[in-house]
Amino acid sequence: MAEFTQDPRASGPVVTGFTTRGFKLDGDNLGQRRVDGSLVLTPVSAMPWDAPAVEALDIEAMDQVLALDPPPEFMLLGTGGSMTHPPRAFIRAMEERGIGVEVMDSRAAARAWGILRSEERWIAAAIMGL
Repeated sequence: MAEFTQDPRASGPVVTGFTTRGFKLDGDNLGQRRVDGSLVLTPVSAMPWDAPAVEALDIEAMDQVLALDPPPEFMLLGTGGSMTHPPRAFIRAMEERGIGVEVMDSRAAARAWGILRSEERWIAAAIMGL
């Protein structure tokens, strides 16, 4: 199992490791905790996510991301153990709302989240369980 250390400059939730069923998190006002399954990360929160299959992703699955004010610069989409492209209609719908989507496997999305948040970027991440 991979372990990560939190960069003290990052604020909000940070993925500190992976488990066979989910993720280990740490961060401001969170303490250390584990989330089984998928999750949505924002600069201020980490929430369990009832993620549909990648092929079934639609804009309704992104309520937690779309509720951010201001909207995120872009969203990291972690698609599980391997990178799988979501439907083009989903990408278009997010872009129409001013939110670009960067697709990668979930481990890469968790690592990218930590790096980008250490730069204090206002982003979101929707990360599917492994």
